[in-house]
Amino acid sequence: MFSTLQIYDLASERVAELLFTENLIEAPNWTPDGASLIVNGDGGMYRVPLEAPELIRVETGVCITCNNDHGISPDGQSLVISDSTETGQSCIYLLPFSGGSPRKVTRNVPSWWHGWSPDGRTLAYVGRRNGAFGIYTTPVEGGDEHYLVGGGGHYDGPDYSHDGADVWFNSDRGGSMELWRIPAKGGEPEQMTDDDRVNWFPHPSPDGRSVLYLSYEPGTEGHPRDRDVELRLIDLATGNVRILVALYGGQGTINVPSWSPDGSRFAFVSYRRPETG
Repeated sequence: MFSTLQIYDLASERVAELLFTENLIEAPNWTPDGASLIVNGDGGMYRVPLEAPELIRVETGVCITCNNDHGISPDGQSLVISDSTETGQSCIYLLPFSGGSPRKVTRNVPSWWHGWSPDGRTLAYVGRRNGAFGIYTTPVEGGDEHYLVGGGGHYDGPDYSHDGADVWFNSDRGGSMELWRIPAKGGEPEQMTDDDRVNWFPHPSPDGRSVLYLSYEPGTEGHPRDRDVELRLIDLATGNVRILVALYGGQGTINVPSWSPDGSRFAFVSYRRPETG
């Protein structure tokens, strides 16, 4: 598997390659200081400094099967990961950003992390309970989980708006996989896209003006890797949607928040298309 870690600049509309590796890496997060990216690969976590890009292993203790649902606290002090080593199913843990011993956060599994509230107090995640998917939140310090929305169909990718007022997510609750948002304190979900594409993983920008997301071709089942996909941007003032990048990717491209702190850039991962002929 060949992976390329890339950065898109909104002002220039250009893509820059940061790191190429023959291994599978996924789901870049941008550190609040703007100096590094965090990715997962081979069950571990890695830091990639922007000035001298390389994969630097982050110590995660007993958690050695980290998946692509991870992120960094707003203050840059903590790293949240999703890992199945102890429980056999994805469970959410916290550890120091520099690495160390993880602390279990979610009591119920499976749970896949996706969003951190701007005030740093709450985590948003996907859970499957009694066979049904839903969006949940829980205090960072631990405690009971709060059911936000769920039901029939699939729910995924919850991420907070810049002000913490809303949680965006993707779901096929309306029949096709579209983007939705719901008040973070609970309420009625609102559908935000309506087209023939298969839309996943919404990420509101830090300035609150737009939402980045991954868009598959019509008829795609689930969110597979190694597909022709597009990274699209919704202008929240006008509702207009722009195609920013067409690439070979999918699962692992932008599963989790990937905006730069100032909202001028975002990071993503693409994969090498198999050679034919």
